[in-house]
Amino acid sequence: MSGHTDSAEPDLTPILDMVFQLITFFMMVINFKSAALDMTLKLPVIGSAMPVDTKGEEDVLVMNLAPSGRLSVYGQEVDVDKYVSSEAESSRQTANRKGQDIKPGDDLPTIVVIRSDESTAFKDLYKVVKACQDRGFRNFSLKAKRPT
Repeated sequence: MSGHTDSAEPDLTPILDMVFQLITFFMMVINFKSAALDMTLKLPVIGSAMPVDTKGEEDVLVMNLAPSGRLSVYGQEVDVDKYVSSEAESSRQTANRKGQDIKPGDDLPTIVVIRSDESTAFKDLYKVVKACQDRGFRNFSLKAKRPT
């Protein structure tokens, strides 16, 4: 018997490569848009409800308006005026990077999707729409459900 033992260590390179590829795959296919939707809202039922037509544009701003009138984005309550102002500036910068010359006061190309609960007071919805209009948003889509 010899005094040394052979130890076999596995080559971890292939398994690490596979784990990295799986992580990359899941990062690419995860749907971040669903995180923007507040599923606790009871949308009003309207017979003519249609999906949002983005006209090939991906610049969509989704806001959720609770029955209490609170605005939430990605599950976080936000101040209407501050949030809309920051999103307007972001939309303007994005449009300018795409080659559009948009100055403060011009209409913004972003589609604003407002998901409001059916029991939300109209004054609260109007406050959000007015804040958006004052900052240049002109394309709106109010979300509703089709009757079943």
